[in-house]
Amino acid sequence: MPSFVRVGLVVVVLSLGNGNLIAQTASLSSDLLADWQQQKRMMLGIAGAMPEEAFDFRPTEAQRTYAEQILHIAGANVYLMQHLGGAAQAPAVDTTDFAVFGLQATSKTMVLNALSAGYDYGIAVLGEFNDEQMLETIQGPRYLGNVTRVRMAYFALSHAMDIYGQMVVYLRLNGVVPPASRRGGV
Repeated sequence: MPSFVRVGLVVVVLSLGNGNLIAQTASLSSDLLADWQQQKRMMLGIAGAMPEEAFDFRPTEAQRTYAEQILHIAGANVYLMQHLGGAAQAPAVDTTDFAVFGLQATSKTMVLNALSAGYDYGIAVLGEFNDEQMLETIQGPRYLGNVTRVRMAYFALSHAMDIYGQMVVYLRLNGVVPPASRRGGV
């Protein structure tokens, strides 16, 4: 069962050491944080799968390069998670540039570092809120309006997955098998 389906469910864990049942309540905020961390690992994996010499690849002139796709996710994560209202220091992004949010990178390492920093910021912000606070309504971007913090965070996760799907095609067009396909899928 995907973790977002089990949010808020009561989980019963059998302690094998003494045979006692221990009831634990799954936490909305801890499940969301786990999803965010898992996506960070997955996105760094797919981002790093492309050889550096192909980071400037774009299927057509109208599309972003592979590096720009990654920078777009990095910047969008920061932009979207800033709406939660956390105190964590956000990496600098330019919210007038939705293509790459003003992020400049000249090497694969720099691009991957920007991606990691965007996810690390999300992790820091998510760690600031408890379950009750995650359910509070905040002002999202104009195209979302008023949303709960949890909806805002899951919107950021789903946005990254949209770009992930595009990145899979970029890899395949360059003869690279995406990491998730190497192990038989996800």
